[in-house]
Amino acid sequence: MTPLVDASALAASLDHVMVLDVRWRLGGPPGIDSYRSGHVPGALFVDLGRDLSGPPGAGGRHPLPSAAAFQASMRAFGVGAGRPVVVYDDGDSVPAARAWWTLRYFGHDNVRVLDGGYQAWTDAGLKISTEVPAVVPGDFIARPGGMPVLDAAGAASRARHGVLLDVRTPERYRGESEPVDPVAGHIPGAVNTPIAATANEDGTFKDPSALSALFAAAGIAPPAPATASASPASAGASPTAIGAYCGSGVTAARGVLALELVGIPAALYVGSWSNWITDPTRPIARG
Repeated sequence: MTPLVDASALAASLDHVMVLDVRWRLGGPPGIDSYRSGHVPGALFVDLGRDLSGPPGAGGRHPLPSAAAFQASMRAFGVGAGRPVVVYDDGDSVPAARAWWTLRYFGHDNVRVLDGGYQAWTDAGLKISTEVPAVVPGDFIARPGGMPVLDAAGAASRARHGVLLDVRTPERYRGESEPVDPVAGHIPGAVNTPIAATANEDGTFKDPSALSALFAAAGIAPPAPATASASPASAGASPTAIGAYCGSGVTAARGVLALELVGIPAALYVGSWSNWITDPTRPIARG
């Protein structure tokens, strides 16, 4: 099943899916205000900082929530293991990808992202609502480990022995500009593939051939198809051969999603740069 859904397909399946509105921007305005002004009918608002992240600190600006906290939040939204979930944001699929990834990490195996987000929905002339739907509590059980993750040591290893993608802007990667975190630069050995390069002008994902070419330029190729004679160790690439990070593990989730669209599994360094720089002994590269 593709992890993306378009607006027309979502409209045709609204009665059968759980829809979560994850509109969020670093520094605001609050996504809840956008939700109250209009949303996909039946959607419930999810706050990225409250529901998809743990408390900021040494783990980074947006670390993973605990399994117990995430389970409680998702149950409060009515999420259940047996009901498909569709997530959307304003249109760039960055916070929606974080919701997709977090649900997948905690064990929900039927989650999709509305490609192009709320903008695609309104551009299609589809019905919007200002009604907050009633919720029947869900039975979702959070089981960590559904998606591969990296800690700081794993990210450093991936940069040395695999491919570690830094999906921030080139200026932040090179250390020329750092508008968010107190230290500029990147993890030594990481390669820069800005997340904007995965998107069309309207925020939707580029087609698989364009994404494959983009990742090939960073030294990443899809795993080879398994054959009857190939051993499990030799068929394709390790699921943790590729890693991705950003400032705080939100934007990089879109990178993991883009890689999945072309059949390339990747691990997310959830703490990302905001965690890396909390230890002054970790090396920093610039340029």
